[in-house]
Amino acid sequence: MARKCPVTGKGVQVGHNVSHSNIKTKRRFLPNLQTISVLSDVLGPVRMRLSAAAIRTIEFKGGIDAFVKGTPDGKLSPEIRRLKKRITTAEARRAS
Repeated sequence: MARKCPVTGKGVQVGHNVSHSNIKTKRRFLPNLQTISVLSDVLGPVRMRLSAAAIRTIEFKGGIDAFVKGTPDGKLSPEIRRLKKRITTAEARRAS
């Protein structure tokens, strides 16, 4: 499983640990990924691995359905585009 958030695109960064004597050793900065169930109005609970910033963004936008509908496809990752398609087809099926 990739250590990358599908919503924000945050991934692993590389840097140095710097000691008091200025010796540098390689290290990795990992994103704060959380595995959560996001509640969709149409699909119900959807399990995703998101960064803490993405969770706050989705809550601010009014839920996963509103976030996905309001964001253009060009800005979404392939995983989130598939979720958007599932949401729109489920809404169309529910409406008819």
